[in-house]
Amino acid sequence: MPPSSQDSSPPAKQPAARLEGLSSEGCRIAIAAARFNDHIVGRLLEGAIGALEQTGTPRAAIPLVRVPGAFELPLAVRHLAESGEYDAIIALGCVIRGETPHFEHVSRAAADGLQRVSLDHGIPIGFGVLTTNTLQQAIARAGGAVGNSGFDAAVAAVEMVAVVRALDGR
Repeated sequence: MPPSSQDSSPPAKQPAARLEGLSSEGCRIAIAAARFNDHIVGRLLEGAIGALEQTGTPRAAIPLVRVPGAFELPLAVRHLAESGEYDAIIALGCVIRGETPHFEHVSRAAADGLQRVSLDHGIPIGFGVLTTNTLQQAIARAGGAVGNSGFDAAVAAVEMVAVVRALDGR
């Protein structure tokens, strides 16, 4: 029986088939995570760390930068990218629609800013920023019934490191 969208247990390990042939060993991957909606972002963070651990990166080797909210993620990620120390960066946040247009502005700024950093610096950015209509949808996507978008963002980042290395002939 799948967990309910109200499930607050930690995210379970993902099926091994999703990780088959995927290795983060030798990859330098940082995480930038928003503090706003931390009850959701914390679960995304555990999912991302879990994916990296399952693919070969020890928890102690994963730098973490915390920022106030999703709007601030692009600037932090840009600084991480400019350092030249990382092969990929995972960005985690959660924006839940409210009664004002604020949701649209923050969501678009985060998505556009993170894509710009990725393209400008040629570095994969694992996009783990939830943009949901309700808290229940966020819970479902942060280790609940729909999976864990933090885990998915980390898997995408590791996959893209391999793709970029292959394209660059490394």
